[in-house]
Amino acid sequence: MKGIGMADWRVGAAVAVAAVAAVVAACGGNPEGTATTFTGADGAALYAQACASCHGADLRGTDQGPPFLDAIYRPGHHADAAFFLAAKAGARAHHWNFGNMPPVEGLTDAQIEAIVAFVREEQRAVGIE
Repeated sequence: MKGIGMADWRVGAAVAVAAVAAVVAACGGNPEGTATTFTGADGAALYAQACASCHGADLRGTDQGPPFLDAIYRPGHHADAAFFLAAKAGARAHHWNFGNMPPVEGLTDAQIEAIVAFVREEQRAVGIE
């Protein structure tokens, strides 16, 4: 029996990301199925609490993690679902030499959604689309 090839792994990962996105959308952003609305300020505060220590308060990265204000993280290369997956399950190092990212404990899907919205707003502000 042959092992899983890279193309098979990518298809499987894409299916998993799509499934996560579908579940998040169906639940209104949280597992309880009730909509939770966060503002842009909430996303900024949540980012500061959960992400800034590695990705920088200004989203330009640190010696612990890569910048989100980089074309690598544009929506066409890393979809919103990739951020959900990274926050929930961690991410293997593949673009940068910072090591693997561990999961971010304690964030709800709605909170991750607010963080992603904040990151996307900041990316658009500097021309990353």
